[in-house]
Parts: sequence; structure tokens; C-alpha cells
Amino acid sequence: MTVQDIRAFNRFYTNVIGALDYSRHLYAPYTLTESRVLYELAHSPRTDAADLRVELSLDAGYLSRILNKFEQDGLIERATSHLDPRRRHVSLTAHGRETAGLLAERANESVGALLATVPSADRPRLSAAMRTVRELLSDGRPPRREDVVLREPGPGDLGWIVQRNAALYTAEYGFNADYEGLVARIVADFAEDHDPHLERVWIAELDGRPVGCVMCVRDEAPATARLRLLLVEPDARGLGIGDRLVGAVVDFARGVGYRDLVLWTNDVLSAARRIYRRHGFVLVAEKPHRSFGKDLNGQDWRLDLNGTDE
Repeated sequence: MTVQDIRAFNRFYTNVIGALDYSRHLYAPYTLTESRVLYELAHSPRTDAADLRVELSLDAGYLSRILNKFEQDGLIERATSHLDPRRRHVSLTAHGRETAGLLAERANESVGALLATVPSADRPRLSAAMRTVRELLSDGRPPRREDVVLREPGPGDLGWIVQRNAALYTAEYGFNADYEGLVARIVADFAEDHDPHLERVWIAELDGRPVGCVMCVRDEAPATARLRLLLVEPDARGLGIGDRLVGAVVDFARGVGYRDLVLWTNDVLSAARRIYRRHGFVLVAEKPHRSFGKDLNGQDWRLDLNGTDE
């Protein structure tokens, strides 16, 4: 391997990426950098300008001009952070989410067209080679928080939620197959009938694989949303993924107009309970029960999205 080998690969890769946007319509009416900012906002719901500047390695003045343009175009809203009054929270408006979705759809179609030229039998080899490049050039560093992306579920992700919940809760808490049945029903209900404007699933992705998930669905009580199925893979813990997933649900529920956000959990899930408390959830009831082959203590938690809880 020589410097020239890497430079030759860089030229080749740059030409491939350029070919994806042969008609210059891929990001229009925005530049590539502006589209990257939109992508980060769409996949990292709890974001402020400082986060964006670090994650995208952008000059503060340049980023400020981009955000001003987005605000003028009605793509974003800026407000004081609920967690740190010194920081400005940046979030996409409905128009911003639509725009980000359109750009993502164009990019997926373009990359899909390129991938279609690769025989199916060779695609696993291509994927492994790309992963190897990332791993070798990262100098063996451990994953960082900014390497994690929150995204909407794709094909197979809902099945992954069921499988990983069942496997992890069996391994860590000894739950039996009753729990897998419960998760399967929750996921099936969402897949068959949900309102995309009021209900949503997030997948946390690291190095191209899912490592966490959470759901926000309508509750039976009026103007109330329910947080469900928070999960983070053991090898991805410590990166703040659970905190980001819960934050995404809180921001989404508040943004679409719910007044309350509730959840049910068990007291053995101590790490999750610490996250809920950090985001302002309050324990409102608890009751012993026998479920999933275990004697458990169930807990109901509530967050007043108008901020009146003590």
C-alpha cells in the first residue's frame, strides 16, 4: 500500500460520488454541505449548533449562515434548550422534515441505481470491504457518540426489534417467551395501523447496524403519547444512545402537540429508569405483578410536556 494507492482510490471514489449527481438535481436547491446539515438534524433530534459544528467540522460562521437560511426557508426552529439555557436547540419543522425526506429519497434512489450494477452475490463482499476501510482508517479508535445515527426503520428493522428484545430480556432478566409475544403484538399493531404524524419508531445505527430502538405511540388517554420498547445493545452502551432515543421521543411528542408522555416499566430496569428521571419523568404508580415468568414490580411514569411537573 502506497500513498499513490490511496490517492488513486480517492480519485475513483470521488468520480463515483460525482456520477451519483450527474444531473446536479440530487441536493437542489441546497448544496451538499447544506444537505449534510439537514441530514444531521433529521437523524439527531436533540441537536444544537455546537453539536452540529463538531459533528460536521464546520466553521461557526458558515454554519450560522446555513441555519439562518434554513430558518428563512421555514425548515428549522430554534429555541432555548430545556437541558441547558446557554444552548440553542435546533429542530426541523414539518416542512423541514419533508425536505430532508425528499433529499434522502433522491440519495437512496441514486445509490440504489449504482448498487443495481453490482451482482447480488458480490454485494456482501462490497459491504465487508467498505466496513474494512472504515475500521482500518479509524486507527482502531472506539466508537464515538457522533458515530451513532438515529433513523426511521427500514425493511427488517421491526422484526429486529422483536428479536433483540426477546433475546436481550431473556439473557439479562430471564424473561420467558411471553415477553416476546408482547413485543411482537406491539410491533405488529404499529406496522398494521399507525398515524405517521403522531406515532414513530427510531432505530439507532452504528457502523451500519442497528444497536438501539424506541417507539412513540398514541395512548388511550386524550392528548397522551406512550414511550415503548426502549432498547440499547450491550456493546453499544455508554455512548448516550438511550438518552438520545428518549430525547427524540420527548421532542417529537412535544412537537406534535401531546400534553403528556407516559411509559410503563419494571424496577429491575435501573439504567432505563435513570434516563427517564433525567428527562423529567415522574413515577406516579407502582404495583407488584407476575409476568414473563418472573415476580416483578411494575411502574408507571409520566412526563408533563407543558413543563408543570415538579
